[in-house]
Amino acid sequence: MSKIKSIKARQILDSRGNPTVEVDVITHNNILGRASVPSGISKGKEEAVELRDEGESFFLGKGVFKAVQNVNKIIAPELIGKSVLNQEDIDRLMLDLDGTKNKKRLGANALLGISLAVTKAASEELKLPLYKYMGGISSNILPVPLINIINGGKHSDSSIPFQEFMIIPIKAKNFFEAIQMSHKVFYSLKDILYKKGLSTNLGDEGGFSPNFSKIEDILDNILEAIHKSGYEPYDHIGLALDCAASEFYQDNQYNYSKFEKKKERKIKKSKEEHVNYLSYLIKRYPILSIEDGMDQNDWEGWKLLTHEIGKEIQLVGDDLFVTQVEKLNRGIKEKIANSILIKVNQVGTLTETINTINLAKKNKYNSIISHRSGETEDPFIADLSVAFNTGQIKTGSISRSERTSKYNQLFRIEEMLGNNSYYPGWIFP
Repeated sequence: MSKIKSIKARQILDSRGNPTVEVDVITHNNILGRASVPSGISKGKEEAVELRDEGESFFLGKGVFKAVQNVNKIIAPELIGKSVLNQEDIDRLMLDLDGTKNKKRLGANALLGISLAVTKAASEELKLPLYKYMGGISSNILPVPLINIINGGKHSDSSIPFQEFMIIPIKAKNFFEAIQMSHKVFYSLKDILYKKGLSTNLGDEGGFSPNFSKIEDILDNILEAIHKSGYEPYDHIGLALDCAASEFYQDNQYNYSKFEKKKERKIKKSKEEHVNYLSYLIKRYPILSIEDGMDQNDWEGWKLLTHEIGKEIQLVGDDLFVTQVEKLNRGIKEKIANSILIKVNQVGTLTETINTINLAKKNKYNSIISHRSGETEDPFIADLSVAFNTGQIKTGSISRSERTSKYNQLFRIEEMLGNNSYYPGWIFP
C-alpha cells in the first residue's frame, strides 16, 4: 500500500515572489508527501539546470510551467505503482528518463520536487519523523547555525562585494539557546545600525542590508553587537563569511568595486592579494569559516588559500563543489578546501545529495546543509541536517518565515529527541 497512486506538480511562489515547483506524491493509503524546490540567484556554473520558461510572457520568463508539465506528463506516468520506500530506484529511474548530465532535459527542479516528496511520503507511511526515516536511530545531532545578519553582494543593494556575514553561536548548551543568543545579537545590531542612521532594510536572506563602504566596518559593527549582547567573540560567538568570490572575479582578478554604485573606487586584487586579505581578516577578527573564498574555476587560487589558512579555519566550497560527487572528488584529490556546502537543488535528487554527504564524511570534510536565497516555507533541510548528523546548517537570518521555518522545525526535532539530542558547538576540523 506504500505504492504511488498519483503525482501532481504545480507552480508556487518562492520568498522573492518568483515561481518555483511544488510536488504532491500520494500513495494508495492516501498518504501525502509534499515538497517545494528552492532557487538561488548566486549560482555555480555547474549546478544542475533549473528549468524555466524563458521567453514566455508569464512571470517575465521565470515561470516553471515546463518543469511542472515534465512532472505531470513525462515523469509521473513512469512512477505510478512504484513504492515510495524505494528512494534510490525512483531517483535512478528519473535520472535515466532525463538522460543528461546536468538534468537539462526535464529540469533539476522537476526531479528534486518528486525526490523530496517521495521521501516525505515514505516517512509518513512508516509513521517515522522525517529525519529518523532518512538517517536512522543514530540521528541526534542538532546543527550549529551559521546565521546571516548582514547581506551583501547579489543578496542586497549595498556595494559590499562579500555576500554574507554570519554569526556562529558556538558555546550554546543546545540548539534553542543557540537561536536565543543569535536573536539577541541580531536585534542588538539592528539597534546599533538604527542609531548610526544606517539602513535596517532586509536582504534576500533576512540579514540587514546597510550600505557600508568597507568590509572591516561591517565586522566591527557585528563585534559591537556581540559585546552589547553580553557575549565575547571567540568564547561565545564566532563569525563566518560567504565571499561568493565568483561574483566579483573578472579577468583573473578579484574586483572589489564590482558592486560599487558610483564606481568611484577601483579596487582590484590579484589572487595572491585576495588570499592575503582574507588571511589578514582572520587574524584581526574571530572568523571561523569562509565560504567560496575564491572563484569556482580558480583552482590555483583555492590551493593558495587552502595552503595559507586551511589548517586554521573552515574553508567551504559551494560554487566550487556544487554538491556533486565528481567535483568534490577533485577537491579531495587536490587537497582543496576542507568543507562542502550541501544544497539539494544543485544536484537534483536526494540520493545524489546523500552520496555527496557520505563522500565528504569519509574524507573528513565538513558538510553544511544550506538553504537558497529563493526559499519556501518547506523545512526539509532542517530534517536533512539532523538525519546525517552534519553538525552545521545555513538557513538565513532570524527573520522572514521562509528562514525561521527551518529553525522552528529544529526546535521540534530537539524537543522530540529530548535527552538524546546533542548540540556539538564548534568543532574544527
